[in-house]
Amino acid sequence: MVKLGMIIGDRYEILEKIGTGGMSDVYKAKCHKLNRYVAIKVLKQEFAENESFVSKFTVEAQAAAGLMHSNIVNVYDVGEENGINYIVMELVEGITLKKYIEKKQCLNFREALSIAIQIGMGIEAAHNNHIIHRDIKPQNIIISKDGKVKVTDFGIAKAATSNTISSNVMGSVHYTSPEQARGGYSDAKSDIYSLGITLFEMLTGRVPFNGETTVAIAIKHIQEEMVPLHEIIEDIPASVESIVLKCCQKSPDRRYQSMAELIADFKKALINPEGDFVVNQDPDMEAGTRQISAEEMSKIRQMRMPEESHEPSMRLNTNTARRNTGRIYQQESVYDEYDEEYDDEDPKMERITTGLAIAAGIIICVIILVLLGKILGFFKTGESTSPIGTKESSTENSSPFLSDDNYIEKNEMIEVDGWKLEDAKAALKRIGLVPEETYVESANYDEGIVISASIEKGEMVEKGTAVILTVSSGMEGIRVPTVNELSYEKAYTKLKDAGFKVTRAESYSSTIAKGNVISQIPKGGETVPKGSEVKVTVSLGVEAGQCRMPYLLGLDEMTATAEVIEAGLTIKNVGYVANAEYAEGLVCYQSYSKDTYLDEGEGVEIMVSKGPESATYKCNAGIEAPTSAEAPDYVAGTPVRITLVTDAGKPLLDTTVSTFPLATNHYGITSSGGTLTFYYEVTVGGQTTTDPNTGETMVTTGTKETKSFTRRIEFVKE
Repeated sequence: MVKLGMIIGDRYEILEKIGTGGMSDVYKAKCHKLNRYVAIKVLKQEFAENESFVSKFTVEAQAAAGLMHSNIVNVYDVGEENGINYIVMELVEGITLKKYIEKKQCLNFREALSIAIQIGMGIEAAHNNHIIHRDIKPQNIIISKDGKVKVTDFGIAKAATSNTISSNVMGSVHYTSPEQARGGYSDAKSDIYSLGITLFEMLTGRVPFNGETTVAIAIKHIQEEMVPLHEIIEDIPASVESIVLKCCQKSPDRRYQSMAELIADFKKALINPEGDFVVNQDPDMEAGTRQISAEEMSKIRQMRMPEESHEPSMRLNTNTARRNTGRIYQQESVYDEYDEEYDDEDPKMERITTGLAIAAGIIICVIILVLLGKILGFFKTGESTSPIGTKESSTENSSPFLSDDNYIEKNEMIEVDGWKLEDAKAALKRIGLVPEETYVESANYDEGIVISASIEKGEMVEKGTAVILTVSSGMEGIRVPTVNELSYEKAYTKLKDAGFKVTRAESYSSTIAKGNVISQIPKGGETVPKGSEVKVTVSLGVEAGQCRMPYLLGLDEMTATAEVIEAGLTIKNVGYVANAEYAEGLVCYQSYSKDTYLDEGEGVEIMVSKGPESATYKCNAGIEAPTSAEAPDYVAGTPVRITLVTDAGKPLLDTTVSTFPLATNHYGITSSGGTLTFYYEVTVGGQTTTDPNTGETMVTTGTKETKSFTRRIEFVKE
C-alpha cells in the first residue's frame, strides 16, 4: 500500500495523492536522483494481482516510454516494488479537457480545432512509432497551465483491452469506435474515431451517443447515425461539420486514413472554415456497377450513331453477329432501331473490322495469360539480390486491368542488421522508407553498425514509413549535447566543438522563436560515434498572418484590451462574473490560452471579476454544556455567560444560562462562521478547618474567579 512520505524505487518520494481512476491512483512525487517533480501512477490492487495483465501493462508502458513529444505526457520509468506496480510520468500542472469542457460548457470551433490539432500531433507521434492509444477521451487529455495540450495513458489501453477489462473500468464506451465495440481489430483509425467524438463534445458540450447502460451506448456506436452538428449549433462552419462526420464514419475505410491527413484538414478549417475541401470517399462504390441513366443512354446513342449522312462506318454487322453467336443477342438491343440503316454496308470494310477485332481479342488473351503466369509464378526468372520494393495490391480488389492508382504501394522490409549505417540508410531510401537512427553502446557491434530495426524483415510496409535503426556507438562513443531551443548559431558551435557534423532543416513553429532549434536527431544525451551527423530542425517562426495571444489574467479591463489590440487581435465580448480568485475589476478568464496563435483580427472574449460571490448564512444550533476537556473545574448548574461573534466581528448572542442545551437561531449572516465564548465562575482558596483544642469548625471564604474558553462554530449557507 502506498503511503505519503514513502520512497519507491530508491528515488521517488511520495508527496501527495493528486488523482484516481478506474485502474490506478496518481501521486505527486519527487525524484531525488534528478531533483525534479514527477507523477507516479500506481495500479490498483485488483489489477496488480493479475499477472497476465501486469505483464501486458509493463510491456506496453515500456513501449510508451519510448515516446518523446511535446503533446504527450512522457513516461520516464516503469517498475515494481513490494507488490506495487507503477509508472513514472511527466508531472503536468493543469486540468483535464473533460473538466475544461464542463467549465466552459462548449468551445468555439477555433479553440476546439486548436486543441484538436495538438491532440492529433501527439497521437500522430505515437502512430509513427507503431503505438495505438485505443482510449482517446477528454479525461485522458490534459491542458497545462501554459496552454499546452498533452495526451496521457499511452500503452495502458492496449494492455487493458487485451486482458478483457470491463467497460466500467475502461470508462470509454462513449468514445469507443464501432470496431472496438464489436470486439474486433482496432488500429490508428480507431483513435481517429475517438478524436472525432472528442471534437464533437468540445463543440457541443455533450457526447453524441448516450444510454442507460454501456451495452446500449456501444450498440448506438455500431448502428445509429450521429446527430448533425448544424442541428445543435446553427453557425457551425461546413468544413468543421464535414471533418467530424468523416472522423466518425462507422466503416474505418471511410474515415481519415492517417492522423496527418486529419491534422491537415484541421488547419485548413482554421484558415477557411466554409471551404469545401473534405473528401468523402465510398470504397464500396469505387469499382461498383451502377445503372445507366436515360440521359447517359441518349448521349451514348448520339456518339455511337451517325447523323442522317449515312457515311460508311467501321462496325460489325448486327445481324451477322446475331447469326454467328447462335442468337445470343436476340434480346432487345438499344441499337436495334438503327439496324436497317446499316444492312447495306461494304462487305470489305466489314471483313477488315472483323479481322481487327479478332486480332485484338488474341492480344488481350495473351496479355491475360502472361499476367496470370506472373501472378502464379510460372514466369519467375529468379530473385533480385538488390533490396528493391514491390507493389502489393489489395487481395479483395486486385485485377490485372487496374491502373497504378488502384494499388496500395507497399515495400517489403529488408534485412539491415549488421550493415553499415550509411549503406542501410541508402537501401531503405531506395525502397521508399524513411530511415531514422538511435544509438546505443555495444561491445558486440563495431561503431556505426546497425544492431536492429524497428520493422522486422519481410514485413510489408507503406511507402514513407519511418524505420528506426538502432546503431552501435561502440564502447567509446560520446554524448550528443542537447541544443533544443538554442539559437542555430549556438547549437552549431556546440555540436561542432563536440566533434559532430551538423545538417539543418527548417519548419514553422508557434512555440519556438524564429532561428532557434525545435528538435534534433539524435536526441541530446544519446551516445553516438564521434563525427556522426546531427540533424537540427530550426524554427521559421509563426506562419504569416498569425498573432500570438497574450496573457491577460490579473490585468484590469483597459490594460487587457490594449494588450489584445497590440497583439493584432480584437475584443469580441466582455462579460462580468463573480470570482473569488481575482479582485474586482481584474480579468479572470480569456477565451484562448496564452501563446495560442490566431488569425490576425480574430475576436477574443474576456471575463472581468466582480469580486467574490456574495452569500448569506444561517445558524440553527443547539449549544451544549461545557465538557470536562474544555472546563475541568466547571460544575453542572453553575450559571454560564455565552457570547457568539461572527468572523467579521458582528455579535449575534450574549446571554447567561444554567441549563443546556441552548437553542440559537440567526439568519442573513454574511460570515461563514463564528466563535462561541463561555464565561463561568469558580471559587478559589476557600477551606474548612477544625480547632484541635476546642473542636470548633472554622470556615475561610475563598475568592471567586471568572474563567472562559472558546468553541468554533460553522454556519450553513442559505
